[in-house]
Amino acid sequence: MSVNMTKGQQVSLSKADGSALSSVRMGLGWQAAPRKGFLAKLTGGGEIDLDASAVLFAAGQPVDVVFFQHLTSDDGSVRHTGDNLTGGAGAGGDDESVLVDLARVPAQVDQIVFTVNSFTGQTFAEVQNAFCRLVDETTGTELARYTLTGGGKHTAQIMAKVQRTSAGWQMKAIGEPATGRTFQDLLPAIAPHL
Repeated sequence: MSVNMTKGQQVSLSKADGSALSSVRMGLGWQAAPRKGFLAKLTGGGEIDLDASAVLFAAGQPVDVVFFQHLTSDDGSVRHTGDNLTGGAGAGGDDESVLVDLARVPAQVDQIVFTVNSFTGQTFAEVQNAFCRLVDETTGTELARYTLTGGGKHTAQIMAKVQRTSAGWQMKAIGEPATGRTFQDLLPAIAPHL
């Protein structure tokens, strides 16, 4: 059963039988908002190039990143499935995904922060039906979903993080608007959430 998460909510990443998850997928989906007015008839529907990134942290410092130009973490535990330049792959379908093999994440990595940014600089006012979701990659079961609402003039969002705790991995929905075209631009905005 999936949990619809709210900003700041945290859920444990364990299976119903109490065992730990071994592999999860953070999926990101979105669509371009319909354009209005006279120019919309001339230009047609828009395309939005959002980019999912996963930044790996150890003791508050970034140690690796997975994004459209670096599809696999140096240790191979985190893998991006590829860049989607337009969004809107389907009703509720993932447009970009990041796979995390939790068992292989190096011991010093204690947090993985998932971000989304508009590489082309379009604002979230031009995006609709945006979400990120966490899926048990072994079974395909959706565990949690965070829906991005509100649009706005920002060009990025710090969506969620998974963090290692003494009880295992946990996911926290962050949902913090930010400004930036790349994950590097977002590092100062990520820092307060570590």
